[in-house]
Amino acid sequence: MGHALVSIVMGSDSDLPVMREAASVLDELGVSYEVIITSAHRTPGETEAFARSAADRGIKVIIAGAGGAAHLPGVIAAYTHLPVIGVPIKTPSLLGVDSLYSIVQMPGGIPVATMAIDGAKNAGIFAAQILALENPAIKEKLLDFRKKMAQRVKEKNETLAYLGIEGYIKRKEKKN
Repeated sequence: MGHALVSIVMGSDSDLPVMREAASVLDELGVSYEVIITSAHRTPGETEAFARSAADRGIKVIIAGAGGAAHLPGVIAAYTHLPVIGVPIKTPSLLGVDSLYSIVQMPGGIPVATMAIDGAKNAGIFAAQILALENPAIKEKLLDFRKKMAQRVKEKNETLAYLGIEGYIKRKEKKN
């Protein structure tokens, strides 16, 4: 895939199960990425060095996931001109609302595009959309991704029409 265009960053390895969704969709779209753990609070110097060097290393978009006092996306945004996409991670105590508020409430002048709680899949898609502005190959893969998504919805609708509500639910329960 070549050198990384997207950096997927998280404050803790506990965020990895959520953030792998961004990696999965970038894999599907053929977008190269790196995955890094760095903490705004526990390793602030490393976080600053990462953010300051990202553009020089060829990174075009940063996806940053964080939970709790979720300052990682904002701290990274403070040290780079690159677009930063924040993913609030669901937390046991406040169910991710704390993370959402920490990321979405950025001061004027330092924006972070904020996804839904645990919305790493959409973060990956959004990063690809940004890259697609100047990369026709990524644009084509995104358009194909959307066509496949639409086709799956049509197939589900046809199955529902054939099986009816109860039959559809029973079939779905068997698969799970």
